[in-house]
Amino acid sequence: MNYRIGIIDYGMGNLRSVEKGFGKAGFKAEISDRVEELMEFDALVLPGVGAFGNAMNRLRDMGMDKAILDYIDTGRNMLGICLGMQLFLTTSYEHGEQRGLGVIPGKVKRLPDNVKVPHMGWNSVSITREVPLWSGIEDNSMFYFVHSYYCDPDDDAWTTGTSFHGKEFACAVGRNNVWGFQFHPEKSSTLGLRILKNFAEMAPGGTT
Repeated sequence: MNYRIGIIDYGMGNLRSVEKGFGKAGFKAEISDRVEELMEFDALVLPGVGAFGNAMNRLRDMGMDKAILDYIDTGRNMLGICLGMQLFLTTSYEHGEQRGLGVIPGKVKRLPDNVKVPHMGWNSVSITREVPLWSGIEDNSMFYFVHSYYCDPDDDAWTTGTSFHGKEFACAVGRNNVWGFQFHPEKSSTLGLRILKNFAEMAPGGTT
């Protein structure tokens, strides 16, 4: 069944790339900036490019922060991509201490100074826990990253994949119906499209 997938537009995401990625994977996704429309979707995607604090301010100004939490409470799947994944965490230290959505207890920290920042380009991902989103993906596959900060969940049980750039970090998270990738599936060629397909096929029910 082709579920209705929504991409949240809060002015800070590469929306068209994500929309086209789902299209190439064989699924229609719709971009929406209307809070009242979010509950109509079978699954939601929270993309993001830019600074954590600015993103949270935009979500709060639009009322999207509460709408996202309410949506997650319904048990339907939500996927965060890059900054979108970081926004799920409790706290970020980008440009001072910033409060996130708090869905995933943990902190967003800057990558080490002894490596090139931002981390930009292809990097291998180690699968640490098998979940439906990894279906058809081999361990140590390559995905495309662009980021200066990384997620550090308080509980390792959230982590489904790690990568290494100056240090090992969680590049994929997920439990129940909340999922996230630090890399960009929509920019990661065939394997990235497979992940988007897996997410679309999971909608709307959550899974551990």
